[in-house]
Amino acid sequence: MKLESALSLAADPNINPHSHPHPASPCLPLGRHLIADFQGCQGAVLADPALIEQAMLKAALAGQATVLQQHFHHFGVGQGVTGMLLLMESHISIHTWPEHGYAAIDLFMCGAANADAALSVLAQALQPQQQSQQVLARGVFS
Repeated sequence: MKLESALSLAADPNINPHSHPHPASPCLPLGRHLIADFQGCQGAVLADPALIEQAMLKAALAGQATVLQQHFHHFGVGQGVTGMLLLMESHISIHTWPEHGYAAIDLFMCGAANADAALSVLAQALQPQQQSQQVLARGVFS
């Protein structure tokens, strides 16, 4: 399977890569890895560890993912937050820089989990003025 075909399949949030009878099938990627950059967020929002944690947990719920563990670290008053949700379906992570109004977000999900729905919840909570994203197909076998 060509990489372009795999990437177009990975971009479809309705595809369940585990529905194929053989997990090493060249037909579908095993997961979608969505990487997003949020710019123009309010610094106070990005420096609020409780808000970031709640937004991440709501994002996992919206993406129909199962949280196994979570860890968040706040670097101090007015400083950024690093957070990670370990999911049954893989992970969601965030790193914030309030002084730049910037958040780096990483959502890797497999199975029926929906990274786009999770990202939408994060965008509602963090209110970026600009948002960009990349999608990678993971586990494409040839």
